[in-house]
Amino acid sequence: MSTLTAARRPAVAPRRRWSRDRVENLLLAVVQPATVVGLLLITVVPFYYMVILSLRPLDAVLQDPGALWVTVEELNLSTYVSVLTPTEDGGQGFLTFIGNSLLVALGTVVITLLVSIPGAYAVSRLRFFGQRQVSALFLGVYFFPTILLAIPLFVFFTRVGLRGELFALLFVYVAQVVPVSIYLLRNYFDTIPASLEEAAAIDGANRVQVLWRISLPLAMPSIVSNGLFIFMIAWNEFLFALLFLVERRENWTVSLGLSQLAGSIEIPTTVLMAGSVILTVPVIAIFFAGSRLLTGGLTAGAEKG
Repeated sequence: MSTLTAARRPAVAPRRRWSRDRVENLLLAVVQPATVVGLLLITVVPFYYMVILSLRPLDAVLQDPGALWVTVEELNLSTYVSVLTPTEDGGQGFLTFIGNSLLVALGTVVITLLVSIPGAYAVSRLRFFGQRQVSALFLGVYFFPTILLAIPLFVFFTRVGLRGELFALLFVYVAQVVPVSIYLLRNYFDTIPASLEEAAAIDGANRVQVLWRISLPLAMPSIVSNGLFIFMIAWNEFLFALLFLVERRENWTVSLGLSQLAGSIEIPTTVLMAGSVILTVPVIAIFFAGSRLLTGGLTAGAEKG
């Protein structure tokens, strides 16, 4: 009887133990989206609030400064018109500042890449005495505080008569970012298989042709990311722009013009926010425009075993 009862009794399923792998997967499934959402809120909400303030009239902002949306009735684009209008017509002249910043930033990107690409390739591929020391020296130069160079450069450009010129600012920016650009590009050139270049050399390509047809296409993600990095430095830089251009308003950059808005008690907050949006949008637009090229793995499958 006891044997039949035991046979009819359903078997008890064994308890699932909480393994370490299961706990880590569950924890990651919760922490990862929470972290992404938190980072998005930290980065997007301030910019969103800045845009909202720039689109609302000043009296509405004073009545309800914490509003996170703008109604159709409140929509006001006069702040952007005031920021972009030339100073001769009563505006802030940011259209001229944008042109100056684009000229300096794009010039810095082009000249820096023209210098750093062959320099990084030479450090990566050519063998010479002190190769490792030269590579470390490039990075070490970038660690020097820029304030140490401010006074000597100010005196130098004053004596040669270039203070107040955009060329002086362009020269300083190129000298500032070339070392770190060479260091970053050299690290990427090291990841490109040397056998691809050797195969091209066997087919009769010289060193320049190898660099142009093999290495540059494969290094394009790093080149684009370096270009964006250089552009952001030149676009947002303020110290040297203040030292060299403060006496000539027609040569001011956007960052210098924005500091003038922030330092004036006569400028409404909405106009200041509009200037901040104008300063930020070009960098975001260029980043998204070049994001397609910011992908790695272009060398995957290029070398067959």
